[in-house]
Amino acid sequence: MNRRTKIVAVSAAVLLTLGAGGVAAASADDSHRPAPAPAAVTEAAALTGTAKLYRPAGDDITFSFDAHLAEKDRQDPMKATGTFRFSHYKGDWGGYAKVKVDCLTTGGKVAVVSGVVVETDVKEFRKARVGVTVHDTPGGDRLGYTWMTADPQKDKVPPCLSGAPFEKVEKGTGDFKVVPWEFVYPTE
Repeated sequence: MNRRTKIVAVSAAVLLTLGAGGVAAASADDSHRPAPAPAAVTEAAALTGTAKLYRPAGDDITFSFDAHLAEKDRQDPMKATGTFRFSHYKGDWGGYAKVKVDCLTTGGKVAVVSGVVVETDVKEFRKARVGVTVHDTPGGDRLGYTWMTADPQKDKVPPCLSGAPFEKVEKGTGDFKVVPWEFVYPTE
């Protein structure tokens, strides 16, 4: 067993022992109350929510995210799952795309998600990899995307890549939520 595994095993044993002692003490004081269930960590990172971008000309631009990185895949953001969708309409013009997530990284309240377009009515986006950046802030979320500076058909966007969040979310149209990812650094 390597050093890191031993540290994790010993830490878990200590936490279980302390937890059992706390439950025993609580049970002695009030035996009719059930012990609380332990909280389970199921996600290492996530980006969720729906909102519209601000456009003074009245364009209807909406982004929706349901992207997740499971706790068991914490060290590999390319094992992220889920989808995201974006659409842009104005009058009779517009289109949408649905994207299968292939990478998700988050740090603090910033997320970068990428994926391959699996459904669209815009030929330039068919089977293209695209990336989106979200900055989740209390004063108003921001968003950026790769197709602002890259042609989805000609330029090959690598996984986990996007542009700075230059767009503003329109107030009152929704909210994005970023669950921060914490990389576990090797100790050896």
